Amino acid sequence: MQRAFSLVELSIVLVILGLLTGGILAGQSLIRAAELRSVSTEMNRYSTAIYTFRDKYFALPGDMNNAFAFWGATAGCTNVTVNVDTAGCNGNGDGNVASGNDGESARAWQHMALAGLIEGTYSGIWLTEPYQPKSKLNQAQWQMKSWQGPAVHHWVGAPTTYTLMLALGSASTIKPAEAWNLDTKFDDGRASNGKVFPHATSPAGCVTGTNWGATASEYALTDTSATCIMIMMLQ
Repeated sequence: MQRAFSLVELSIVLVILGLLTGGILAGQSLIRAAELRSVSTEMNRYSTAIYTFRDKYFALPGDMNNAFAFWGATAGCTNVTVNVDTAGCNGNGDGNVASGNDGESARAWQHMALAGLIEGTYSGIWLTEPYQPKSKLNQAQWQMKSWQGPAVHHWVGAPTTYTLMLALGSASTIKPAEAWNLDTKFDDGRASNGKVFPHATSPAGCVTGTNWGATASEYALTDTSATCIMIMMLQ
């Protein structure tokens, strides 16, 4: 005759399942917290590499106009200035790291890797993986470029001159509360002020209100579905 479980046995099973579920959720929370802490280490590593490169080669990585003379054969690229149509090694040397299809923001990581200042191998070509480093913060990537002022990025109060920056995130990475955490750690915790703030192309819901530059705009801390792309100014 088959014996059924008693209420006591079922209760024990439910308690064990509850403990396991709680342990898994707590573990996930600890992992996420560790990923957020890793951003500080990554930020310091890459900013140090950028400034060390500039001191050694008298140019910004990616913008360096004689990179082919140092690494052409190693990098397998041509002695031309990078742009949307070519895969050259050299930047145009104008003192700014341009983003997107002109290639300098992708070349920047390749230049630093070839100089031995960061780990990894990078294609140096925009959207050709790997072209920029991934963060330990799940799904996020680091991008280096020159900030082009509020006229381009629609952020009131942003620097009007070219300023070097690192961008972290993607369309599905950093929750508003996590963005606030990073902003508070590096800066002032305010979405519309300081050297750390969300990019204007962040998905809707990252901040309160519709005006990114309004002093009243803050991180939408209660929104757990929205995400942010973070800007971190270096100079």
